[in-house]
Amino acid sequence: MNDCLFCKIIAGKLPSDRVYEDEQVVVFKDIHPKAPVHLLVVPRVHFASLNELAPEHDALMAHMLHLLPQLARQQGLDNGFRTIINTGPGGGQEVPHLHIHILGGGRLPGF
Repeated sequence: MNDCLFCKIIAGKLPSDRVYEDEQVVVFKDIHPKAPVHLLVVPRVHFASLNELAPEHDALMAHMLHLLPQLARQQGLDNGFRTIINTGPGGGQEVPHLHIHILGGGRLPGF
């Protein structure tokens, strides 16, 4: 996707503060953090949201979920963390490329 913000970040065409990457994902700090620690876990393969999730994404999603506690620990979130996946504009998704938010490091507001 030529116009996807996250695809541009993954390709190195836009800067980011990366904290982790492997062959499947790139993880970087959110530029508008909602908590002292606010990371975005973004798959290298582009699909817009959970609405486009297909069986071929199963291993990728499992990989992303298994990474979350490791990433949280690396950021010092030993007391807990929050994960969020926004889906579509009505769900608060601003960038149409699936991603998981990791938030923590302070008191998070309730829902």
